[in-house]
Amino acid sequence: MAAPESASVATPYGGLSLTHSSTVDRVAEELRRAVFEGELEAGTPLREVAIADSLGVARSTVREALGLLVAEGIAVREPNRGVSVASPDPEAITDVVRARAVLEVAGVRRWASASEEAREAVRTALREYAAAVAAEASYQQLNERHLALHLSFVGLHESPRLVAMAETLIAELKVALAQIDRIRRNAHDQAGSHTHLLELLDGGDVEAAATDLEAHLADAEVAIREALFRAP
Repeated sequence: MAAPESASVATPYGGLSLTHSSTVDRVAEELRRAVFEGELEAGTPLREVAIADSLGVARSTVREALGLLVAEGIAVREPNRGVSVASPDPEAITDVVRARAVLEVAGVRRWASASEEAREAVRTALREYAAAVAAEASYQQLNERHLALHLSFVGLHESPRLVAMAETLIAELKVALAQIDRIRRNAHDQAGSHTHLLELLDGGDVEAAATDLEAHLADAEVAIREALFRAP
């Protein structure tokens, strides 16, 4: 049977469609937002049925979205217990921060020998972070911009393998750092301290910049432990 005439008429929206993957992405984005805004705290179970009912989507869609969060380190999946928001472990936090320090500080020390492209990537990351702070962006956006800046320090090595290692380490800190920013509300102060670090680099005082970064990372470790693991 011939298709109705209206079906053959071209429209400017003929190429648009809402795919399954885009629905999964939207669910994942809403869950990320809830985690980074503090609506879903560390350790909160992420129940497929409850989330599906709340968002009006299929359980299979939620299951895929949760898989994305697990891959990003925002959630964890445990046998017989399901998926929950990641709960940072004190010893793991210490280890991750120290590993980051090795990669980032060594990267900063390569400032003079790094390519102009790598140095400009640091400047761009700082501008984007500062712009997010000025715009009073969400904690999720601030967290992403802040960690992107730290990743740009590792980029000064100009080694894809080291950057990949740093990305893995940073993924473990996303939830913890977002909670610290909410508790201390210090995103503005961090943007200012990183601006000072870049001024030191551009001024040629690489060792002072490296010392500044070491202190910043040490402070971050202390802040995370005090805020997340202090006794009730």
